[in-house]
Amino acid sequence: MANKKIYLDYAATTPVDAEVLQTMLPYFSEEFGNASSLHSFGRTAADAVFAARESAAHFFKCSEEEIIFTSGATESNNLAIKGVLRAYNKNKKNKGKIPHIITTVFEHSCVLKTCQKLEKEGSTEVTYLPVYADGIIKASDVEKSIKENTLLISIMHVNNEIGTVQPIAQIGKLLAHLNEKREEKIIFHTDATQAVAYFDTNVKRLGVDLLSMSAHKIYGPKGAGMLYVKKGTKITQIQDGGAQEFALRAGTLNSTGIVGLGKAIEVLEKSKKKEVKKIKELRDYLIKKVLKEIPGTRLNGSRSKRSPNNANFSFSDVEGESLLLYLDADGIAASTGSACSSGSLSPSHVLLALGLKPEQAHGSLRVSLGKYTTKKELVIFVTKLKKVLEKLRKVSGEILKEYYSKKK
Repeated sequence: MANKKIYLDYAATTPVDAEVLQTMLPYFSEEFGNASSLHSFGRTAADAVFAARESAAHFFKCSEEEIIFTSGATESNNLAIKGVLRAYNKNKKNKGKIPHIITTVFEHSCVLKTCQKLEKEGSTEVTYLPVYADGIIKASDVEKSIKENTLLISIMHVNNEIGTVQPIAQIGKLLAHLNEKREEKIIFHTDATQAVAYFDTNVKRLGVDLLSMSAHKIYGPKGAGMLYVKKGTKITQIQDGGAQEFALRAGTLNSTGIVGLGKAIEVLEKSKKKEVKKIKELRDYLIKKVLKEIPGTRLNGSRSKRSPNNANFSFSDVEGESLLLYLDADGIAASTGSACSSGSLSPSHVLLALGLKPEQAHGSLRVSLGKYTTKKELVIFVTKLKKVLEKLRKVSGEILKEYYSKKK
């Protein structure tokens, strides 16, 4: 009988919760109406969308009108950054002015590439804040980087690769104080995709104007997400079409996905405290066991200021892709970093930003836990990881050393 596969890549995606799936099922076939239609089929779908909006508003502590449903965090992040810039440029008094955006060097690729593209087009200037060896930025660096033309600050709440937690609430308080004296308010956006399941995402306490998230990170469906937009924030739609989502996101509403998102938020709200405690205990057990039992291992990022579900390791004299393939053959699913970057053979920009050498970054492994993870699975994982590392180090250690010595 084949061994049961072990899934340790919850930061990439999560399985849809059974309760969420049951809530979604009728909207695939029985309640299939377009939420914009005026007949009874449409009204049923619209009511379900409104109920999901209420759930999201209650969870994030905002009003229903401040919830904009999207296809996921990538779209939400694009809408946040490009939408704010587009609104700025539409204002005639800003004609000829180049606004300034502040972000970090280790954001998710959808934020980094958006900022880089806008910068290349000449429509904005961008400051990329450094991250320190512990994987955390400094609020003081944010303050020092602010200019007269600073329009937007976009900083992720929890890093998707190494799980380190950024001082979002501290930056929010800083900006609230600075904005009192500014004619043009600085807008504050956070990508909270990896934070929603584990941290306080009360938008008022965080002090943010915009917040992005995805349903599939909290046991909801793929293809559904949202952007919180604080009332009064100057932002406009970036795709043309209908007036759905308060004229901020054109397109037929994904009623089924939105229903799933709303239910996933409800389930999360009920179980969050209990699940976080359990997962954190498992993560601490895993980190302690790996660091103690496997030589040549480094934990990437702060040990304390990190997501309860994340453990990111670097192993000396090992190539990450080979490690993943061997573990997968042994029935274990983990990751070298962001699932969105898995097709790239370049070292992780996140780990390089921490000061790791390319060979160290190439030997990384992200292990992310979830509500279905058990201690038994972690024991099996560590046992198999030791054997795989022993095998790979014999084969690849010298090859890697020779390769990187030639590159210097």
